[in-house]
Amino acid sequence: MSGTLGQALHHGLSLGLPRLEVQMLLLLAVQQDPANRAWLLAHDQDSLSADSAARYEALLQRRCNGEPLAYLRGSKEFFGLNLQVDARVLDPRDDTETLVEWALACLQEMRQPSPLVLDLGTGSGAIALALQAQHPQAQVWAVDASEAALAVAQGNAKRLGLPIRCVHSHWFDALAGQPFHLVVSNPPYIAENDPHLPALRHEPLSALVSGRDGLDDIRALVRAAPRHLKAQGWLLLEHGHEQAQAVRALLNQAGFAGVQSRCDLAGIERCSGGFWPAVK
Repeated sequence: MSGTLGQALHHGLSLGLPRLEVQMLLLLAVQQDPANRAWLLAHDQDSLSADSAARYEALLQRRCNGEPLAYLRGSKEFFGLNLQVDARVLDPRDDTETLVEWALACLQEMRQPSPLVLDLGTGSGAIALALQAQHPQAQVWAVDASEAALAVAQGNAKRLGLPIRCVHSHWFDALAGQPFHLVVSNPPYIAENDPHLPALRHEPLSALVSGRDGLDDIRALVRAAPRHLKAQGWLLLEHGHEQAQAVRALLNQAGFAGVQSRCDLAGIERCSGGFWPAVK
């Protein structure tokens, strides 16, 4: 493909991709800031070099094949942090910021000088890093069963200068005897036969799917969490848009108190949680 940047833009639009996405991919191809759309307007008649054209075509094809924009860009903004992400971890979703906001509210109410916080299944480290950035006095642990994912989280922590403690563990397995004031998790919660899974094929399956009804990992976390929570400690879980009632039932059955759910910006019950009572 040759021609001007303007012609390249029209080529991308002809593939059915949204204008903002095409502009971002074109900016990446010409090695400009992917958010600087004004640069594209000012250089509409500039010629596209052969190297840039090849990069652009490759990016277009990857996006048309469903690869997340975050992977193509290599980064994602989450709760004010610029995170490096790739196919080793989930693409952080804006909906997950609901979990972070609830966790911060819990920490504020606790008034602990240096609360112990655990992020289970940290992936890119998005939740753990957001909590650490917003609550510097917290001691934030970030756990993942995937060493590859944990490497991404560690890289983000180092680059951002945030002192989270990364631990390789399947859920609580490597944390025996360590209680926390707050445990948060965005675990796998998609059913294994969910029709939307093909659209997520570029993301790690182990971070998405959890049994026939999508609740296997949440059941395991609810069962195990009381042994790792201080008295009045909170467990907060992200889940699917139709799972809130089921997750609240699991929490109540396990003995949690104050069980409730929180809605995302679309008004969907996105997270559920409760605290472990001081006396049982």
